Amino acid sequence: MFSHYPDIETAGTTNHSYIFVQNASIPLKTGGVLRCNVYKPRETSEGNKYPVLVTYGPYGKDVPYEQFNPKSFAEVDPAHQTEHSAWETPTPQYWTDHGYIVVRVDEFGIGQSPGQLHVKSAASIDGFCEAIEWAASQAWSSGKVGLLGVSYYAATQWQVAARQPKGLAAIVPWEGFSDAYSESLRHGGILSNKFFSMWYDRQVAPNQYGLPGRAARNWGPDTVDGDLSAEELDANCHKAVMHEQRYRDDKEISPLNFNLEDVTVPFLSVANLGGILLHLRGNVMGYLWSGSEFKYLRFIAGRHDLPFYYPEEVEIQRSFLDAWLKGHDREGWTEKGALPPVDLILRKGNVGYNNPAGEKQFLRRKEQEWPLARTKYTPFFLAEDNQLQLDQPHQTAPRKLSYSALGKAEASDILTFESAPFEKETEITGHIVTHLNVSVNRDQWGNSPTDLDLFLSLRHISPSGDEIPYTGSVGDPVPVTKGWLRVSLRKTDPQHPRHRPWLPHRNYYSTDVLPVIPGEVYPVDVELWPTNVVVEAGGRLVLEVSSRDTAGTGIWGHDDPIDRFGSQLRTHTARHIDGLFSN
Repeated sequence: MFSHYPDIETAGTTNHSYIFVQNASIPLKTGGVLRCNVYKPRETSEGNKYPVLVTYGPYGKDVPYEQFNPKSFAEVDPAHQTEHSAWETPTPQYWTDHGYIVVRVDEFGIGQSPGQLHVKSAASIDGFCEAIEWAASQAWSSGKVGLLGVSYYAATQWQVAARQPKGLAAIVPWEGFSDAYSESLRHGGILSNKFFSMWYDRQVAPNQYGLPGRAARNWGPDTVDGDLSAEELDANCHKAVMHEQRYRDDKEISPLNFNLEDVTVPFLSVANLGGILLHLRGNVMGYLWSGSEFKYLRFIAGRHDLPFYYPEEVEIQRSFLDAWLKGHDREGWTEKGALPPVDLILRKGNVGYNNPAGEKQFLRRKEQEWPLARTKYTPFFLAEDNQLQLDQPHQTAPRKLSYSALGKAEASDILTFESAPFEKETEITGHIVTHLNVSVNRDQWGNSPTDLDLFLSLRHISPSGDEIPYTGSVGDPVPVTKGWLRVSLRKTDPQHPRHRPWLPHRNYYSTDVLPVIPGEVYPVDVELWPTNVVVEAGGRLVLEVSSRDTAGTGIWGHDDPIDRFGSQLRTHTARHIDGLFSN
């Protein structure tokens, strides 16, 4: 049946505390095969069975972390700097030492797994489902499978958990989007092109199945079935055209849609408050809308690569997984109401950015729900002289403020609204919605713009007058939070069960597109991603409105010349901002 892809399972090196099996075959219902590495405690040879942690992704199961990202590898906790450490995945040495089997699978078209390379596709998730069920059925398996991984390895956990594969007992999606459209591909309908172009070329394509020369480049072993020709490689690679993926109901996007309500497995969702362009919102939405009876939301701060391996965070991962996969519940994860479901980190003070030691000084607080029930949803208003104030302005007519949509997001191309110094310490925790009334004008040559893109940032100014930076996903300085909206996609769906005043729901369907006519004023609600910040007495907030990326965007730029629009755009003043400010 698998004559074209023979079983090539081989034993790896033996100088480890665990058994390493390389290139084990996972037969598929379609007649194809996936290949994986299996890392087992040595006691499995005596007939013991263990729970299994499965990872499934595009970065090559045999590509060492040290080669994939040398700088990051040098900075992770030394206990996770091992020969078999791999980018964004659990370290076999640690988990086998604690009584787990680790199964690391190359997804279709990657590494040693034949097939079409089509990351984030429904077909790929089909393979993930079969890998989980295979792991649960093996003689060395206890029958219980857990999922643990960062970013890509977290995002796919939501998708596969919604399929409810047999044997899946618990998941830990660590900083991974749950909505491929609005949290990954398009922010507010605006194409986030910069990261994905770089990500695919640098981190995915070099791992393609059959690609010659991997071993020569020290990028894992060559394909065991032999190299493929350039024509075969091209035929086996699905090349999505991002410009054509404009709406949630497009043929490329629709297969990625799923219902979070179908996720019923226990989970610990970990959201990074600094991951304001990829590694935050999805974990919060997963917690809010999933159907799981036992679900927990933990917030962290720092880069996306390091905290996953902090000793204290690894112990939390193990405590949760021990409870659900081994029946060893040391904290009360399996007892309804025994543990507060939300673990919040409080970002107070200026510890700088990319400073793990400083970020570990942030205090934590347990909460019973999200968003917090005691939240005081407090309107702030945009007033004359670019003020952000609590009192509603009394002007008789709205004042118009404008900027050039063709600028480079320099000071002259950004509208800023600044609060007065806060009289007392104020905590801002949860969701913020900015209500704006916007319009576009024809340019001096009479050209009519067809759309308007809005880029918003909320910044924190210390009592000394300096902006307080927070750590972004790759160690760059970022503001408190950001939000985006393409005005032609302003339509909300108040009848949707997920719609809330503090979280307007948009379907982003092609049928939702509304006209943007020069001279017409459109009220819009712009969602800013969920956040936490403590503004000390004397500190201030600044709301920033622009037509393009501003400081703190980093590698997640929205600058595609096809997707963006070139006409002169103009905004009118916003009447007010609906936000949340709780003491």
